[in-house]
Formats: sequence, structure tokens, C-alpha cells
Amino acid sequence: MYEHDVIVVGAGGAGLRAAIAAHEEGADVALVTKLHPVRSHTGAAEGGINAALHEEDSWDLHAYDTMKGADYLSDAPAVDTFAQTAPDEVIQLEHWGMPFSREEDGKVSQRPFGGLSFPRTTYAGAETGHHLLHTMYEQVVKRGIEVYDEWHVTNLAVTDHDDPEDRTCHGCVAYDIKSGEVAGFHAPDGVILATGGLGQVFSHTTNAVANTGDGQAMAYRAGVPIEDMEFVQFHPTTLPSTGVLISEGVRGEGGILYNDDEERLMFEYGYANNDGELASRDVVSRAELTEVNEGRGIDDEYVHLDMRHLGEERILDRLENILHLAEDFEGVDGLDEPMPVKPGQHYEMGGIETDENGETCIDGLYAAGECACVSMHGANRLGGNALPELLVFGARAGHHAAGKDMADAEVPIGPSAESEDGEVDTPVTPGAISGSDEDAVADGGAMADPEAVIEDTVAQEKERIETLLERDGINHADVREDIQESMTQNVNVFREESNLKDALEDIREGRERYQHVGVSDPSRTFNTDLLHTMETRNILDLAEAITLGALAREEFRGAHWRKQHQERKDEEWLKHTMIQWNDGTPNLYYKPVILEGKEQTYEPKERSY
Repeated sequence: MYEHDVIVVGAGGAGLRAAIAAHEEGADVALVTKLHPVRSHTGAAEGGINAALHEEDSWDLHAYDTMKGADYLSDAPAVDTFAQTAPDEVIQLEHWGMPFSREEDGKVSQRPFGGLSFPRTTYAGAETGHHLLHTMYEQVVKRGIEVYDEWHVTNLAVTDHDDPEDRTCHGCVAYDIKSGEVAGFHAPDGVILATGGLGQVFSHTTNAVANTGDGQAMAYRAGVPIEDMEFVQFHPTTLPSTGVLISEGVRGEGGILYNDDEERLMFEYGYANNDGELASRDVVSRAELTEVNEGRGIDDEYVHLDMRHLGEERILDRLENILHLAEDFEGVDGLDEPMPVKPGQHYEMGGIETDENGETCIDGLYAAGECACVSMHGANRLGGNALPELLVFGARAGHHAAGKDMADAEVPIGPSAESEDGEVDTPVTPGAISGSDEDAVADGGAMADPEAVIEDTVAQEKERIETLLERDGINHADVREDIQESMTQNVNVFREESNLKDALEDIREGRERYQHVGVSDPSRTFNTDLLHTMETRNILDLAEAITLGALAREEFRGAHWRKQHQERKDEEWLKHTMIQWNDGTPNLYYKPVILEGKEQTYEPKERSY
């Protein structure tokens, strides 16, 4: 058993920032990560980091843009905390050596991004996330923070009280990909989940193969509610053949979207008469797919993104890697011809319910970054808000877990925050298969010694892994592929009730098939077949949660579009969708959105760009 004061699971942007913050408070902190830190998916973030740095800008404008972009489903305390703190985090990055792009006078450059009322997106070419990872990893190395590289965390060591709000997380269990060892990690001060996104729930995604929603699924099965999972962001500019992201920075610099008739579609058809290509991402994605569905798409699949008019000098200075991506994956030279783009799954606005300090309802368990939902992004995230979010809330989680005296959070968490029960008519029974190995909490007594809880959880994981290795079963990849295709077909940008119910039936069938998966590779070292088989379990749980939330929310808000419900319904749906794993059964309930903060109150308005 390994022991550190604080364990951070995941070493992308949120994990690195959390570890640095915990170290700053004097904690013995370690990172446990299934990828080397600089291979984390944060490195694929291209566009930039939003922060109100300019004297003509202000944090309250940034907060308002964020709330409007979220279609008024964000919680004001989280939004205000974020917008106020983001400038300090960007300045800290600059002091650590982040190579921001700069103007001729030496000031950090800022470009326009979708949904922003001021050009406040700082950037480092079109490789902002890559440079951010390297800058913070340097700080981790400098501080001597231990990194358990290529250790895949598979379960949380949590006590088995009946009420999740009485439970305590004492640590976690991880599988050493290099050796096959299964070991416990004891963290007396807290476990911080920073495992990133869940893009592999879908077949067409900008996310890496490793983005399987591990942290969200583990917290969910341990009893933490997951929040607003139906709000999935589809980025409007991904390459059709691969899902590789084409940065919003292209449109921020002046890139133009054209349909097959060479019409500037955002203006020609009134999708965004003021902001055009720089409307929020949900608006642009729906516009592109509408063009395709109405016969104005190119090859009935995509539209064109043109940046030729920006000129070679500007493109090479600010967007050079975009040229390489278009050439390598589509055979297109962006200096001479437009690039094909279409919407692809990009980001999960929902996630593990937390407060502003990263705490969950389980004592000792925190979450930050894309895997968490402090409800800052609401129904739609603005481009450029993900990187500052992981900095702000990663730091807060790290500080709090390590014992820093911080103000009490204003965002309520846990089932006790419920305002009303939820009901949804499903064609099949959601949740675990009867008799399956879906138990998430330790079998030891509720008041068990922390090390006993961890040891019991380790024993369970060893047994589960041995079963997978010894069973002569079907290949998990067949199950995963079918779920991904169903989610992409049925729970995409445009959603209909019949399709959502089809997806739930497919997921139920996938759960039944998963009970018979086996791992054909018997090796104990670098067994990617075993690793991916364990990840597929997470994909099943999260696909179901997304679809249940989408079926329950009968309105059109932000990234959530319902054919049968074509309006935002504030009187009925200004609330968060909460799903909690209750003895293997997803329990649906709601809690109210908080639009009143200490600094300002937000009044829902018509959202147009």
C-alpha cells in the first residue's frame, strides 16, 4: 500500500494544478495517472485561456458572457469565483514561464472567441494546451512531487454507509500497467479526481482514446451524484475523417464558414446575424448540421472553413499547426483551399457534482476539471473557458484538500440538496444487471479502519481483474463500438424521444453483453486489452446517464436540443438534472439553479448572437 497526504488521480491541467496547490500548502502529494502527464488530453487544447486582463475588460463582463453562454443554467457563485480568479491564474502561468503569444509591445496577445463581448482569449499559437501542460509539469518536477506514471485507477476506497453523505473516501485502487500490480493508495487528506472527459462514449469525437470518463464513473458508482450529464458539447469544427479538432482560434482570427453553394451560412440563413462564425459553439454546430440536412452540405456531410484570406504570414504566426492537421488528415493545404469541418463530440459540461472548493458529498473526495461539474458551464461552455476552469478549480481543490482555510462554499451538494424528485419513462430498466459486479463501496463495516477499507477494495479489484483475465468471453470492443455508434446516432446534436429510447435499449443490451466479456491477452505487462475492457464499463455507465438526462429534460436549452420541445422553459426547467447510483439503480432528481451571487444577480434573457 502506498500512502500520501493527498492523491491526485489524473495529471492533465486540472491534476497538475491541484498537485501544485496541495504542495504549496505543505502536503505530501502524489499524482497517479494512466498517461504520462504531458500526454494528457489537455495538450490537445488549441484555442486559448479566457481571462479579463485588459484595462477595458472586467471580470463581471466575463462572468456575464459565461452565464449567457451557459443559457442561464450555471450557478452564480461558481461563475463569479471563476471569472474573478482567472486573471491571477493566467498571470501565475506567465510567471512560471508559459510562452504566450505577444504583441509587438510585449503584452500578452488576446483574440476574440465565440460568445465573448471582449477579445479576452490568451493563447500560445494554436498549441495553448500543449504549452500549458509542459509549463505546469516543470513545476511538478521542480517541487519533487511524486508521479505514479502509467497507473490506471480503477476504483475508489469508500466506506459503505447507507447514506452517501455519511461515506468517507480513504484512497483508491490502481492497476500498474507496466507490471500488472494491483495496489491501494491511502490518502488521509483527500483524493482529487482530475480524469478529464468522456469522449469515447461517442464514435466521432475530438477526445483521445484514453478519455473514457473514469473519474466520473468511479465517483458515480461510489454514490456521488453526477450533474447535468445531458449537456454534451459538439464542437463545430472537427475534421470529418478523424474528429481531430480545428481550433476556434481559426474563426477567432477571422475564418469563414461556407456551405456547398459558397454562401456564408451563418449570415445568409440568419443563424447568428450579429456574431456570425463567433456565435457560441452550440449555435454554430446546429447551423452546420442544418445546412447538411437541408441539402446544402458538401458531400452531404460537412461545410468548409476558409482562412486563406488571413494571409500566409498571419496563419504561420498564429495557426501553423492547423495547416499540419488539415494536410496530414484531409490532404488539404489551408493556405490554398478551405478545410472540411463538421461537428464532433468535444466536451462534457456535466460531471461529478462539486462545490467551489472541489468537494463532493463524500468526505475526502474531490473533483476538478472536465470530470467535475461545479456548474460553471451550465448548458453550453464558451470556447476558451475550459483551461482557466481547470486552473481555478484545480487550485482550489488542491488547497482545500491540503487543509487551507477557505471560505465556506455557497453551492450545495449531495442528495440533501434535492428540490424535487425526477421521473422519466424508459423502455428498459436502467442500471446494473442483477447479480453483476457493480458494487462500488467497500464490503467492510461502515466504521472500518481506513486501511481495512482500502485492503478490501484492493481484494475486490484483484478478483474482478482475475475474472476478466480467466474468462473465455466476448471481446469488449464489440460492445464498445456498438454503444459509441448508438450514442452518435441517437444522442447527438439533434435529439428525438424515439432515438433516446433506442439508445437506452442499446445500452441495456450492452450491459448484458458486458457480463460475458473476457480478456484474450493473458499477459500482466502493458495489457491494453485488459485496460480497455475495464474502461468500457465506464463508457456504459456514462452513456446511460447522458441519455437518461436527455430524455428527462423536455426543453431546448444550450447544447440540448429536443425536436418535440423547441423552447427554453425557465419556469419548469431552470434546475439541474441530478443522477445518483443507488444500489445499482440510477436515481433521478433535481436541484435549483443559483442565479444570485454575492456580487451580482443574473436574470435569464433571450439568448442570441
